[in-house]
Amino acid sequence: MITLKSAREIEGMRKSGELLANTHIGLRDIIKPGISSMEIENFANDYIVSHGGRPSEKGFEGYKYATCVCVNDEVAHGIPRKNLILKSGDVLKVDMTVNLDGYESDSCWTYAVGDISDEDQKLMDVTKKALYLGIDQAVVGNRLGDIGYAIQHYVEDENHMGDVRDLIGHGIQPTMHEAPNVPHYGEAGQGLRLREGMTITIEPMVNLGTWEIKDKFVKADGWEYFVSADGTDSAQYEHTIAITKDGPKILTSQDPDYDAKYLL
Repeated sequence: MITLKSAREIEGMRKSGELLANTHIGLRDIIKPGISSMEIENFANDYIVSHGGRPSEKGFEGYKYATCVCVNDEVAHGIPRKNLILKSGDVLKVDMTVNLDGYESDSCWTYAVGDISDEDQKLMDVTKKALYLGIDQAVVGNRLGDIGYAIQHYVEDENHMGDVRDLIGHGIQPTMHEAPNVPHYGEAGQGLRLREGMTITIEPMVNLGTWEIKDKFVKADGWEYFVSADGTDSAQYEHTIAITKDGPKILTSQDPDYDAKYLL
């Protein structure tokens, strides 16, 4: 079932999203070569809790952490690891969800660790632009396929990178994962029609090579995550958005100037 949110509910999600965005902003100061991905986890968990929120990934289907942390060819669902030490040139993804006063928000961001290659910088730039091209299609009366097509066309046809199919966006609120599914590929004019009050995530994952991914299992933790099938680097950017009569509104914005036209 898809629930349409009131202005009050969307404002609650915006406050949750602000806390999540501020957590990402705080990470910019600690992400550098030589730290472990567990230090990222500890910072994020402590920041969210100390500001009155709850990391809603923690405890979800047995997951133990506030963050998912992925490096280089790791696409999604990687766990924080004490023995994963960041080095210059790494492409780092940090994905988090926050519950604040009963309202959910979800956002992933990609960070360059130290000096990265031109190829990886382009990967990050293409993935971030793909996110915003998808957001631009999230208007009342459009369809989910319009979002997916805009992302897939830009990533694959224009930039010849891999647009991951197996992991997709979703509805959000009152729980972390709600209907509808929001693919980052598709055909324009196809799929569910978008209505005012829907709240969704758009979160393209882009690989330098193939769009395909494969499972990887961490035996010590009993946890499965995903890597690019050909070992190429991967990036992801994600915002939680509300679909309003005034266009798509980003609820997890980290940059009020860059996102000015998308803010409530």
